Amino acid sequence: MESSQAIDLGQEAIRTALLIGAPILLVGVTVGLAIGLLQALTQIQDQTVAFVPKMIAMVLVLAVCLPWLIQTMVEYSQSLYTNIPKNLLGS
Repeated sequence: MESSQAIDLGQEAIRTALLIGAPILLVGVTVGLAIGLLQALTQIQDQTVAFVPKMIAMVLVLAVCLPWLIQTMVEYSQSLYTNIPKNLLGS
């Protein structure tokens, strides 16, 4: 395996990980920002107030996006396993 192939595999792995994690993380950040703004407006400064709504929103997004997430991971895995002979033999 050449170094360029290893770099390409690493880039694809990072791209896939970011793509899979993005919906959940974006919802967590958005809900956290909204709760933080609400806390600043009402002067309620309790950490648990922000934690529970973020967790609920993230679990709901995970439940909605789960089929797409699994399909993306399976496609990446199939591509990786299919290209093992090509990458190892260097053809």
